[in-house]
Amino acid sequence: MQPNRSNSIFNIAVIVAALGYFVDIYDLLLFTIVKAPSMRDVGATDATMLVDSTHVINLQMIGLLLGGIIWGILGDKKGRLSVLFGSIILYSIANFLTGYIETVDQYAWCRFAAGLGLAGELGAGITLVTEYMPQNKRGIGTSMVAGIGLSGAVVAYFVFFFTDHNWRLCYKIGGGLGIVLLLFRIAVAESGMYKQVKQLDVARGNFFMFFNNRKRFKKYVFAILIGLPTWFVIGILVNQSDKFAGELYGSTTIDSGRAIMFAYAAISLGDIAVGFICQLFKSRKKGLLLYYVLSMLALVLFFSSFNNSDTRMYWICALLGFSTGFWAIFITMGAEQFGTNLRATAATTIPNMVRGALPLINLMFLDLFQKTWQWPLIKSGIVTGVVVMIVTLIAFYFTEETYHKDLNYVET
Repeated sequence: MQPNRSNSIFNIAVIVAALGYFVDIYDLLLFTIVKAPSMRDVGATDATMLVDSTHVINLQMIGLLLGGIIWGILGDKKGRLSVLFGSIILYSIANFLTGYIETVDQYAWCRFAAGLGLAGELGAGITLVTEYMPQNKRGIGTSMVAGIGLSGAVVAYFVFFFTDHNWRLCYKIGGGLGIVLLLFRIAVAESGMYKQVKQLDVARGNFFMFFNNRKRFKKYVFAILIGLPTWFVIGILVNQSDKFAGELYGSTTIDSGRAIMFAYAAISLGDIAVGFICQLFKSRKKGLLLYYVLSMLALVLFFSSFNNSDTRMYWICALLGFSTGFWAIFITMGAEQFGTNLRATAATTIPNMVRGALPLINLMFLDLFQKTWQWPLIKSGIVTGVVVMIVTLIAFYFTEETYHKDLNYVET
């Protein structure tokens, strides 16, 4: 039996994976958008806001890390579709419950459950699309998934606005979107490559295989590190754009939620474009390098004297967003570097490891540079950015080109 193939970039697998990632991003960014009013409603005060909100987001990120491993293993052991169904059911239940919480701890545990559910969405979707489409369309297919999916952040911002800042309703809407998504998934067929591998006597979904072979371990680590700039940009620069604006030009009127909306709208465009750029270059790495160069130019603009008004800050956040719109290609490269019996595990754990790296980047940015070394905000941001980009470029150099790679093989 030959693996199932579709030449259309808008086939059912791409559409369902894109909608799944849309729901993922809607929820992931919703907390950032509704943070202040929702935390106050469950008992946080101005004095406890930083500690309480950090507790909530940390549990969500832990859920993403654990979920990435769990769903990745299940995706290779039980099939890509089992993850797509199971993860969205857990996410939907968690979101509905979030609409009824009354305490900070309840909020944190609901976000943990939602993170656990969301962790399986993108990796399973990207794996299915890479195995479903022919080699010359893989990059475009996965970039469409990410491009459409990332618009979920923009929708989350406007849902919060048009519901008159009713954060509980926003979470319930997110749960409803998950239920609608389940109906679409009924029409999706399992990957033909996965069906073939099930017939072979090989280990599937063994997470420890990433660590028991030196070459495979290095590939796995580099596949994670090439994605670091995305969450440095969003998690630090854009998320704290109001604080940076105050230091750079004395502004007190920047809305970080609005900055996130502009950044994600641009990320969506960047992720759609990167698939076509890689196809033009016939190379994943050349397309990724172009985006790295744009990222460095945007970082220079962010910390320069050019960034001296709210309008320019919003535009630079959008440019930063576009330049880090390589999320789809970075995950596609991760999926393409490993055999079919480990592909879902790789594609699901790699992006969640990058998300999980944000607390470590924050540790360097906040605890080391600002609290311990007493550096000012701007200097801490610049040095953190330099460190992240150096680590990323080293990992990029050692990452293999996967554009022409045949994916119908297994890891032994």
